Amino acid sequence: MPIIQPDELRNLYKQEADFIIIHAGNGEKARANYKHQHLDKAFYMDLETQLAAPKINPANGGRHPLPATEDFSKLLTQYGVQKNSHVILYDEHNGANAAARLWWMLKAAGIVNVQVVNGGFQQAVKHGVPVNNIIVNPEEANQFIFNDWALPIADMQEVEIAVKSNEQLIIDVRDSERFLGLKEPLDLVAGHIPNAINIPFKSNLDLDGNFLPDKELKKKYEEAIKNIKPENCIVHCGSGVTACHTLLAMASAGMPLPKLYTGSWSEWSRNNKPIITKM
Repeated sequence: MPIIQPDELRNLYKQEADFIIIHAGNGEKARANYKHQHLDKAFYMDLETQLAAPKINPANGGRHPLPATEDFSKLLTQYGVQKNSHVILYDEHNGANAAARLWWMLKAAGIVNVQVVNGGFQQAVKHGVPVNNIIVNPEEANQFIFNDWALPIADMQEVEIAVKSNEQLIIDVRDSERFLGLKEPLDLVAGHIPNAINIPFKSNLDLDGNFLPDKELKKKYEEAIKNIKPENCIVHCGSGVTACHTLLAMASAGMPLPKLYTGSWSEWSRNNKPIITKM
């Protein structure tokens, strides 16, 4: 299962099970929080500097384009990750930010046993998972090699085709206010891709920040995409990060994974005119 419950994680610690745990963060504040307190034995990975390779112009790949596979391979080697590793991930945003992105990347790199802590750091602490401020340095393992991302990816040209297709569906997971063009705090232009539907990633969570039960997630997405096969859907967000939260939710529900549009709105909105700004 791609989601691990905090109680299950606590038991793994008690059993002294063999797993790698990673605190996935975004920026200096997240790094500082990690240094102050993190789950026992957790390593830190940073979205901005390790899980993305930003270019000078976001019009070319968006704000968080994927790093080159050889660079990610080197990173996994440095962190001691192998194809048969059990890797557990968490962040401070209910798994909705860097942890979900890292989950997608690890799966796409060919690692089978990857899990995200349900509810993130907050729920792990609440359920008694051990925490401390001891910084543990990873031990480099045998060279990790993969050449291509193994999960489906869409580029901007594919999205342009999907806009006009009755057999494909574009899912925008940003907040409804951003989708409708009522506000845009991060990118240059407000609005959404023509003919996209809006399923905010936050709707994957209950009031406590935990994922909804798998049956509820499956019902929600099956009703939303109707007669379109999941593999014919393209999921995006602002920069290809929180879109992975929806992919994680669909995987947990046992559904085939749609394509991830990594450039997302940050790329699309800088290249396409006209765009819909309000409904």
